[in-house]
Amino acid sequence: MSNGSSFKGSSDTSASTPVPMLDVNRQNAPLLEEIEAAMAQVARSGAFVHGPACREFEAAMADYCGTQHAVGCASGSDALLLALMVLGIESGDEVIIPSFTFFATASAVSRLGAKPVFADILPDTFNLDPTDVARKITPATKAIMPVHLFGQCAEMAALAEIAHAAGDIPIVEDAAQAIGAEYQGRRAGSLGTLGCFSFYPTKNLGGFGDGGMLTTDDGALAAKLRQLRDHGQHPRYHHAMVGVNSRLDTLQAAVLNVKLGHLNRWATGRQRNAARYESEFARLELREQLRVPTVADECKSVWNQYTVRLPAERRNAFQQHLAERQIGAAIYYPIPLHLQECFADLGYEQGSLPVTELAAKEVLSLPIFAELATLEQDRVIQATSEFCGVEYSASSAHRAA
Repeated sequence: MSNGSSFKGSSDTSASTPVPMLDVNRQNAPLLEEIEAAMAQVARSGAFVHGPACREFEAAMADYCGTQHAVGCASGSDALLLALMVLGIESGDEVIIPSFTFFATASAVSRLGAKPVFADILPDTFNLDPTDVARKITPATKAIMPVHLFGQCAEMAALAEIAHAAGDIPIVEDAAQAIGAEYQGRRAGSLGTLGCFSFYPTKNLGGFGDGGMLTTDDGALAAKLRQLRDHGQHPRYHHAMVGVNSRLDTLQAAVLNVKLGHLNRWATGRQRNAARYESEFARLELREQLRVPTVADECKSVWNQYTVRLPAERRNAFQQHLAERQIGAAIYYPIPLHLQECFADLGYEQGSLPVTELAAKEVLSLPIFAELATLEQDRVIQATSEFCGVEYSASSAHRAA
């Protein structure tokens, strides 16, 4: 779910200047005056919890995702937890999830005493393999939680068909990395029973700290979520259920209200950078050595990450090669969740999820953020071609530009 790392750097494009994996300051700096004004307005109002900015952002998110309701909470991790709570997931229940994702996806299941059931992924998109999900369905399955990994939606039509055939099992979208991503023309967060988002600072829409959101078309679920996130109380001091304290700070909502209007432009920048990687790696004939990411026909990716694959014995050497040239790169995720020590009692072993395990050994994510300068991307491409033993010069189209 989360990307975990935060990098910052200068937009100086000289060869001696590091190329960061991500620089959140480049995105935030042009908006600081507007953001500071929005935060000052909250400070003057004193409405720090459930303030007007929260309601404004919830309405804007529902409109952006194409859902009837959006409910803010304290983090993306809490969004996942609240989604399972509102569905009544409890001890003895099973929730099918991918193993190739951030820990929060599994921890939300485990914290409620339910059992995470790990399914394998598709090798091209890194998203849940519907065929393996179908194999993992049991009478105890109470939810399916696909992760829209790296900015691309999972195969929701196939998953919905499986869920319906098994008795209309709810589908919870972990859309923490995929705000604005589309599947069959519909946006992430509108494709399942519930959608869960994170506004951690390194996300495509990042705040100035933690923040989360749930989206749904189910009014009854939305009303219950608003109660659950506020200690289960409604009205004040009346508790019909045991909830949690997970409210979206008004200050965070104020920041996100400013930034949401720029989200599509930032997504376009990421898509432009992804397209250039694709065209240059194809022109340089690196595809045999470097497996570039795939976008499924029904999907529109927002490129939270641009993740290539190399044979396991070369991946770490490639990352070191980039590091020596002061180019940021990251491995998401080096240890699949089914092989984490805390889940040893579930009985998974090496070989249990072969596609997932191979991906963990082969993946490396390159800089893709919208503000990445062309000359910085040139350095990434040049270092990559050098590692692959291919001479690089910028394409004639790029030189003409």
